[in-house]
Amino acid sequence: MSSGSLFVQRVMPLAVLAIAAISVPMLMLSATGLPRLQGLREEKVRADEEVSRLSQQIWELRAEVARIKDDPAAVERAARDELGLVRRTEVVFQFHD
Repeated sequence: MSSGSLFVQRVMPLAVLAIAAISVPMLMLSATGLPRLQGLREEKVRADEEVSRLSQQIWELRAEVARIKDDPAAVERAARDELGLVRRTEVVFQFHD
């Protein structure tokens, strides 16, 4: 067995193991390691909550669209509330402070 073969078979694996034993904990405890992972998990929780809130809002808007399509009274309410429209026979009073 030559000295080069001995190095590759015995010393190289021990050197790789030693480097891994030192570098892995350093990487885990660095700012880009476990603290970053925890921050990303918290960000995912916030994003999931936002997705849930927006999904609920989309569901409510779709239900409102369906009501407006099917109910003439809902169309009138939307026109009054959103656009400020009034009937020709109505009188509008505006009060200012």
